[in-house]
Amino acid sequence: IASSSHSMDKSITLPPNEIFRNLENAKRFAIDIGGSLTKLAYYSTVQHKVAKVRSFDHTAKDTEDDPLYEISMQEEILARLHFIKFENAYIETCLDFIKDHLVNTDTKVIKATGGGAHKFKDLIEKKLKLRVDKEDEMTCLIKGCNFVLRNIPHEAFVYVKHADSEFRFQNTHPDIFPYLLINIGSGVSIIKVESEDTFERVGGSSIGGGTFWGLGALLTKTKRFDELLQLASKGQHTSVDMLVKDIYGGSYVSLGLTGDLIASSFGKSATADKEFSKEDMAKSLLHMISNDIGQLACLYARLHNLTRVYFGGFFIRGHPVTMHTITYSINFFTKGEVQALFLRHEGYLGTIGAFLKGAEEDNPNQYSWGENYAGSSGLMSTSPDLNPMQRARSGTFDMLEMDRLERQLVNLPLLQDPSSYIPDTVDLSEDALAREYWLYCFEEALDGVVKRAVASQPDLPEAAERAEKFRHKYLHKLQTLRHQPFAYGSLTVRSLLDTREHCLNEFNFPDPYSKIKQRENDMALKYFQKAVKSLEELSWEQRQFALVRGLLAGNVFDWGAKAVSDVLESDPEFGFEQAKRQLEGMKGPPHKCALFFVDNSGIDIILGVFPFVRELLCRGTEVVLASNSSPALNDVTNNELQILTERIAAMDPVIQSAVKEDRLTLVQSGSSSPCLDLSRLDKVLAGVVRERHTDLVIIEGMGRAIHTNYYALLSCESLKMAVIKNSWLADRLGGKLFSVVFKYEVPLDKKNTTLDHVPVTPS
Repeated sequence: IASSSHSMDKSITLPPNEIFRNLENAKRFAIDIGGSLTKLAYYSTVQHKVAKVRSFDHTAKDTEDDPLYEISMQEEILARLHFIKFENAYIETCLDFIKDHLVNTDTKVIKATGGGAHKFKDLIEKKLKLRVDKEDEMTCLIKGCNFVLRNIPHEAFVYVKHADSEFRFQNTHPDIFPYLLINIGSGVSIIKVESEDTFERVGGSSIGGGTFWGLGALLTKTKRFDELLQLASKGQHTSVDMLVKDIYGGSYVSLGLTGDLIASSFGKSATADKEFSKEDMAKSLLHMISNDIGQLACLYARLHNLTRVYFGGFFIRGHPVTMHTITYSINFFTKGEVQALFLRHEGYLGTIGAFLKGAEEDNPNQYSWGENYAGSSGLMSTSPDLNPMQRARSGTFDMLEMDRLERQLVNLPLLQDPSSYIPDTVDLSEDALAREYWLYCFEEALDGVVKRAVASQPDLPEAAERAEKFRHKYLHKLQTLRHQPFAYGSLTVRSLLDTREHCLNEFNFPDPYSKIKQRENDMALKYFQKAVKSLEELSWEQRQFALVRGLLAGNVFDWGAKAVSDVLESDPEFGFEQAKRQLEGMKGPPHKCALFFVDNSGIDIILGVFPFVRELLCRGTEVVLASNSSPALNDVTNNELQILTERIAAMDPVIQSAVKEDRLTLVQSGSSSPCLDLSRLDKVLAGVVRERHTDLVIIEGMGRAIHTNYYALLSCESLKMAVIKNSWLADRLGGKLFSVVFKYEVPLDKKNTTLDHVPVTPS
């Protein structure tokens, strides 16, 4: 693809087959053509490998060395949505590329929206041999907006100029309605959205982005929108605007107006005899239009009693200058009560909506979708001062990919306040030191990950080549995140781990730890009966202590650190004296039902979790074990846990009767991450939690209880426990390496008792 000749353009940096990915399996197209950018959408099916475990037939007499289950790699079909954004100058070249690679002939129609749809209609029909079917622009916009708000947790952000990170992402509340959408295109439309299909245009204005562009062109002789914004970002509006102090010599105290407020936009130009600079005029015009729109937005928000106000349209589109002036204006007029919210994928809303209209028979809204970090470009830096040429990302392509998740995801019903729940403990986008430390950690660990990936597929000779491609891609992502920490929303340890999993999957390494997990599970099972027997010989108090110790010791072993076993041997008390106090909570009447989010395979699940679960069952508490739906690191998956439970039940009558009587249930969490987002869990799990009247939640392990959920507040009692196996994190949380985190939390309506760190290292 050649670059267009315009001076603002850069040549294309990606080969077309990395932009229009998986076209050979594409069907259902949609296109949104604006004044300068084209957005294309299509649906494709991606074949990828998944690791499945299947139980061996154990009816024959087991030999000691028989593995518990077999691991096989199977092909699975994944549904994926592709959204691509590029300049209109490339439309013909792109259509040619699609035409040459389109295999699926069932597709007969392309859904189209946007002002340019009629202009390019003939070209599209001629090139692609598809009938162009136009959809209503506003309906598409709202449908797209609902889709991103529902499926992308860090979609919305507030803009904070001069902060270390300009973007402060909001966790999208699962209940996204009602909201106000202010769409600033040529004019302004104000839309109140009440549900999936109910919205109305409640107001608007003819003074919008087109006004800024048009008047700006007359005043500055600059025809390009980007250049106008560039001028405005360098201008001083005070040389053109009349301020309150220019009229009154200072503030107008009785009316509560400060001296620096604009009393009259362009007020000085009527009386002054001088020439004004283009920059100053552009800045004054920008303030005038933004303040007008801001005041309108506030009045409509008040009128309809709405606090969620999203801004979109080409006037906004990631431009820091306009985001800042709109934010300032909204803040001023509502006295800080309403925040101006912007959307990370704002430019894609129309095409997403048009696509959804065309795909209604597949009912995409009945599924949850997740952003595929491996195939999405993420949000680019917006600072015009850093790189003016990159402003519109001219000449490069921008991609978003969404994968259909097998499970529908909802909130954990036991969150105290879903709207204020933030899964992650540290936000790396706002903490430069933490960010640099973790990026370094993930870069350092990369060699090991590549080795493990190759070792997990010894019979596939091309595994080494795929692993190198994985290394290259993930390293590139880490470098991008170093410069644009906000690319995928808030940067967290969880997002770095998830990006790594996405990249591994991209190159068909679905479960690099499968063999290690299998070996550890087989080994730990041999000690299960012995462990249970020795526990049963202890007094109640000693047993509780030993159980927690076993849980935490098991959780440590996933690091395989020699330091851990040294600590255990040198300090038989394992630093739990204070933890004993916490266990008093277990002395009272038994809980009705405990939901247990489990962590690692091997010693952790078999010799740590199961004896603890057994104790809960013996006390009369039902137990729900929640494990990952698909692999991440060495965490036990639902599939593996079913086989382990079956095997343990065969050895232990307590577990066996609990399984038979449905007092021990296994559910999948809906997650494939080493961390845990309690606002995106399998709908079935949420149902089980409600039906069983769950009154205790146990979260185990560093990923789920420390990197995420350390500060999560639940409406029932909870126990969060892990061993800190990272010295930086121990330091950050005020403990030492191998400190134990053991938080037994009672909601505020009861007495809140928490114990944070119990140092494990002998002091």
